[in-house]
Amino acid sequence: QVRLSESGGGLVQPGGSLRLSCTASGESVRNYAMAWFRQFPARQPEFVAAAGWSRGAREYEDSVKGRFTIFRDNDRNAVFLQMDNLKAGDTAIYYCAVDRDYRGDLYYTREDYEDWGQGTQVTVSS
Repeated sequence: QVRLSESGGGLVQPGGSLRLSCTASGESVRNYAMAWFRQFPARQPEFVAAAGWSRGAREYEDSVKGRFTIFRDNDRNAVFLQMDNLKAGDTAIYYCAVDRDYRGDLYYTREDYEDWGQGTQVTVSS
């Protein structure tokens, strides 16, 4: 099992930026897909972004395209989510997750990810 720990959340004004970090322990995530999900109040976690092995293997939810960037650092066993031009609608708890069955296809549903972090709160408000 991979243990994940997120950090970097907080309060930011609309138009501002945050960078979320997710560090994995227990085993290397080099060969796995890693993703970010977010959870709005009274809703299930929803897909935000995912990254596979190569730099070209990236997928984003439509509302964050052009504003969010997911990137990995395999030497640090970590994945990051750079969030720019934040909007009030981005307010949510953000989770990172790992797909240990990754074979080249990135998935958008939470059921495809086996291990999850505890989440970090992002609040966008003036």
